[in-house]
Amino acid sequence: MRSRPAPAAICAVVILAVASACAQGSGAGTSAGDPSSGSTGPSAAPSSAATITSSIPVDAVGVKVNRTLRLSVSDGTFSAVAVRSKGANVTGALSSDKISWQSTARLQPGQLYRVTSTAVDSSGRTQSYSSQFRTQVLALSKQTFPSFFPLPGSTVGVGMPVIIRFDVPVTDHAAFQQHLKVTSVPAQAGGFHWISDHEVHWRPSAYWKPGTRVRVDADVDSIPAGGGVFGQTSRVSTFTIGRSMIDKVDIRTDQMRVFRNGRLIRTLPVTTGMQPDFTTRSGIKVIVEKDRRHDMNSETIGIDPNGPNGYNLKGVEFAMRLTYSGEFLHAAPWSVASQGHANVSHGCTGMSTANAGWLYENSMIGDVVEYTGSTRQMTLTNGLGDWNLPFHQYAQTAGL
Repeated sequence: MRSRPAPAAICAVVILAVASACAQGSGAGTSAGDPSSGSTGPSAAPSSAATITSSIPVDAVGVKVNRTLRLSVSDGTFSAVAVRSKGANVTGALSSDKISWQSTARLQPGQLYRVTSTAVDSSGRTQSYSSQFRTQVLALSKQTFPSFFPLPGSTVGVGMPVIIRFDVPVTDHAAFQQHLKVTSVPAQAGGFHWISDHEVHWRPSAYWKPGTRVRVDADVDSIPAGGGVFGQTSRVSTFTIGRSMIDKVDIRTDQMRVFRNGRLIRTLPVTTGMQPDFTTRSGIKVIVEKDRRHDMNSETIGIDPNGPNGYNLKGVEFAMRLTYSGEFLHAAPWSVASQGHANVSHGCTGMSTANAGWLYENSMIGDVVEYTGSTRQMTLTNGLGDWNLPFHQYAQTAGL
């Protein structure tokens, strides 16, 4: 679908050489000595007892892509099977008793498939079968493409969930999820959670172990997604978990303690949101993005930049986003006198330029920032809030 690679090579099994000419379809061959031909030669050779049938009728059109092709033979065994589309072979498997063949590659939309096969009966007489069929045509609006975050090859912090996004909504979550898989080395139990029809997450039951290698399989090619939508293509992604870095911010004391691999390495004075109007959320947050300099305008959080609480700051240094609603870690040289003593921000966590620079250089996307001390709680979908649900509530299907 949409610029797919050619299907894999065919699994075609040749058991006996075909020694005689064969008829098309499931009918028997006809000898030159058949009396109906007017010949005075010898009588017609006996026809093969083998009969070949297909699960998809000859010349069928609009065949669903989630179907498989199955060929069966009675009173005989297959000696050869070939299925081709767009000049390429389609993979399949012959049963051990050689009486059936099943496609293993999924059908693709809007394509013509040609089927040929040969069977032989107990007397060595051959029978052939050929057919063709065409699969349904799917508009792009009926195909959903998976994309991943973090990006393939990334190294991220211990709080990073696996994120799979779909450009066309998936409405049959349960069935589609059966074709999504997350594995890791070392193995860690975890579960999926659907954020929306466009996005599903997976996280382990506890923070990732440092150094974990993660593999994400979205084997969704031609899989029904609900509402007549099908998976567009199958994709795989891998990424790595770096060292453990967990920042713990106490909103009441205006202190941030930084732990690397479980050891406290620095305590930083900070300021958080002025209460009660701009209270910083308590809960577990994850660094979503890093920006060396970031423009901040209060209009993005619903505050008139020209009003008494408005602001329009250009090039704020060492900004690291924690929520989609606008909470950041960043340098705030204008509030140094309050840092460690009072909460004066609009919800962000501000620190001196030197401290913010140090934290920025030592942090990565996926690092955890845990906040305590306010009554305003972090939510699941305002950033990567996956850790704010107990695992038994989070995991809609648990296990690796």
